[in-house]
Amino acid sequence: MKNDAPKDLITDTVNATDASRQADTLVPITVAHGDGIGPEIMAATLKVLAAAGARIAPETIEIGEKLYHAGHSSGIAPESWESLRRTQVFLKAPITTPSGGGYKSLNVTIRKTLGLYANVRPCVSYAPFVTTKHPKLNLVIVRENEEDLYGGIEHRQTDEVVQCLKLITRPGCEKIVRYAFEYARTNGRKKVTCMSKDNIMKLTDGLFHQVFDEIRVEYPEIAAEHMIIDIGAARLATRPELFDVIVTANLYGDIISDIAAEMTGSVGLAGSANIGEHVAMFEAIHGSAPDIAGQGIANPSGLLLGAVMMLVHIGQPEVAANIHNAWLCTLEDGVFTADLQRTGSAKAGLPLPFGSMDFADAIVERLGRLPEKFKPVHYQAPTPRTEQAARPLYVRAPAAQKALVGVDVFVHQSALSADDLAVQIQASNTAALQLQMITNRGVKVWPGGFPETFCTDHWRCRFTAGTDRGEVAQRDIVHLLSALTEAGVDVIKTENLCTFDGVKGFALGQGQ
Repeated sequence: MKNDAPKDLITDTVNATDASRQADTLVPITVAHGDGIGPEIMAATLKVLAAAGARIAPETIEIGEKLYHAGHSSGIAPESWESLRRTQVFLKAPITTPSGGGYKSLNVTIRKTLGLYANVRPCVSYAPFVTTKHPKLNLVIVRENEEDLYGGIEHRQTDEVVQCLKLITRPGCEKIVRYAFEYARTNGRKKVTCMSKDNIMKLTDGLFHQVFDEIRVEYPEIAAEHMIIDIGAARLATRPELFDVIVTANLYGDIISDIAAEMTGSVGLAGSANIGEHVAMFEAIHGSAPDIAGQGIANPSGLLLGAVMMLVHIGQPEVAANIHNAWLCTLEDGVFTADLQRTGSAKAGLPLPFGSMDFADAIVERLGRLPEKFKPVHYQAPTPRTEQAARPLYVRAPAAQKALVGVDVFVHQSALSADDLAVQIQASNTAALQLQMITNRGVKVWPGGFPETFCTDHWRCRFTAGTDRGEVAQRDIVHLLSALTEAGVDVIKTENLCTFDGVKGFALGQGQ
């Protein structure tokens, strides 16, 4: 039978495996039991790790809902950061972020604060033991983990409009794309697919695609392709066997990795690694599921497979393989938790469903066994990263020649039409800066706008240098803003328009 088990777990090409993390040395790790079903699945996971002889020394921190309500807006206390920075390995159960304003996602905070730039999510079907419409699904999604819309930089700018900033950086793109190719090379994967939406977001997603094209040439033995995210996601949903490693930006990766995990039969089966230059975090990809918390029925598989990835990362591949093979044997024997029972995957004649701890006990009973239908899995410790052999994660290019050529002034007003607003704004033209265009929600509405275009109370007024000047100075923008303010215009923000080595660093208006 074809091996539907994962080909690999995360082989860390960033962090070296220290000598202190070898042999019988206990490796300190930080553990958080989380919220909802978190304590149940963490208890089950730690039971399996202990029975398998994992050489770890857990130290527990408290994070999540209780900390939020205690006044820590990020969901974590200052002393917990000390543990994470000291152990550099974090096994985390899911947490609950309280609803309402003022609470920031702890997952995002940890990933960004500790520089966990690569989110690695293997998604594998375990047919025929776990029911799925896609029995050949076996891929890895490498998701950029620090930037994009997950910067959480949002503002309400007018009565009708709120804004979220999408930030894409060249170092961020270089790190995640190179990681994806290094992962493929290390783990015997044959192809890397980049997914973006650069047909619309030509600067942000365009940069991601551009960096992918630059780096792919360094890996000639690995096939490389680019897909627009919408058709790529569609093909993932219908023909997942087309894909091997997918690298993509933060939001897209979050969405498609959950989709791919659910396609395997249950999102509860998927583990996740968050890899940085110094620290790594391992978790299940699912949430805290408060609706079933306390019932002892949650599937610990996602967190357990995240812990298997952790064991590989800290240099204990033999323990990782033992646990993973025992887990595969458990599936082959038809031992299932409630989520898999609902898929119709259960073997007839067995008592169902198994609770979280019963499932853990079943895995423990099978330690030392190898699966008969699935091909047994084997893992190797990470290859130490040496200064001589290591590729740089990113290379900062020399600064470009930057020229200021205009400014976009965003205005809040609801009483005037685009044409009337243009008349008002043009009265503030200066010798250095003149109104060129007005857009509403990105589409040009002046000059030559159409009455059919729906407009909100949020307008972008683009000023560019006069015909006799190629550049403007910051003081020219200050003078313009002063004139607009004196005229009673409600300016809510500005964005400078610059060229870099003569190339425009700003997008045209839609319809311009």
